[in-house]
Amino acid sequence: YSQAWMSRADQSLSRARPKMCDSASSSATGSGAAPGRCMIRSLVFTTQGRLHSKNIEMFLMPTLLTDTNLFLWVDLENPTPEETKYVLEDVFHFHPLSIEDCVMVSPSPKVEEYVPKEEDRFTPYLFMVIHAVDYSRKDGVFATNELNFFLGKNFLVTYHEGPSRSVSLTEERAVKSTVHIARAPDRVAYNLLDSIVENYKPALDELSLEIAELEQQAFQAPSKEALNRILQIKKEVVHLRQIIGPQREVLARFAQGEFKLIRAHMVPYYRDVYDALFQISELAQGYTDSLTGILQVYLNMSSNQTGEVVKLLTMITVITTPLMMVGTWYGMNFQGMPELSWSYGYMVAALVTLVSTAATYWYFKKKKWF
Repeated sequence: YSQAWMSRADQSLSRARPKMCDSASSSATGSGAAPGRCMIRSLVFTTQGRLHSKNIEMFLMPTLLTDTNLFLWVDLENPTPEETKYVLEDVFHFHPLSIEDCVMVSPSPKVEEYVPKEEDRFTPYLFMVIHAVDYSRKDGVFATNELNFFLGKNFLVTYHEGPSRSVSLTEERAVKSTVHIARAPDRVAYNLLDSIVENYKPALDELSLEIAELEQQAFQAPSKEALNRILQIKKEVVHLRQIIGPQREVLARFAQGEFKLIRAHMVPYYRDVYDALFQISELAQGYTDSLTGILQVYLNMSSNQTGEVVKLLTMITVITTPLMMVGTWYGMNFQGMPELSWSYGYMVAALVTLVSTAATYWYFKKKKWF
């Protein structure tokens, strides 16, 4: 049967291939989109993980899905509505609710199992939404990229609006690596999830450097800009934890072997991904605590600076009090003030002012108030 299918595939190679692209060229571009890049890629693997064919004609996909000796991976990157409808509805006949969740932006990760009823045309599959992240120190924000999975017994469909580093790396490994990772859909899905979780680490490393700089700035030169930066980074860390939390719950279901489409010997691999994400979650919690501590340090340093300014102003006021008292007293201009007629009255007032001011300064200096 596979040979007959291959004969039909070979005959179709001479036909035009609209909306298809060469997966090798797309992998070479990494996470950047090349001009004119096609948005639908397909890879066909044998059960031994060897590449059978790639970028097949879309009308051949339904025929290929009936071959249990082959595994089809279709990746849709920013497809048109027509392409989305054809692949998700006409080829795979996925449930309308999962298609709706796929094309709409999902605020949080999730996984759902779809089992066909009598009137349904699809085979059992898992629908999963996962968020990849990237952190930019220039912008100070976590950019999220949603990746949708349709995982069946002999197929995997991935859907994402923008370029995905994890998809590109996994595709390259599946095609070029001597370790055949594409022997089954659940194995490729594991590699995608593992790559997504691994991509969290560079983002957290960037965040760690940012927090270290903020801590130093809070100690040495606390400013309003530093406060705004602390609050912004703390907000982004909270955002990261909101992403990781539901994602942990999704991976926990895989790690517990809840789904039959995930073979038993693959469950430990998913558990390893869950453990890695759990460590990242703990690290994010640590960053939250660090930022809370930095914010407290900043507030204390600002309070100390304000206290020093108030202390200086108070000292100036107290030291100049004798001068103000003498000047105020002899500025009353009453007629009956005998000191006003003294020959040395001005000298005495000046001397009293200087001596009392110097005595006040000496007293505070002795008490080490400044």
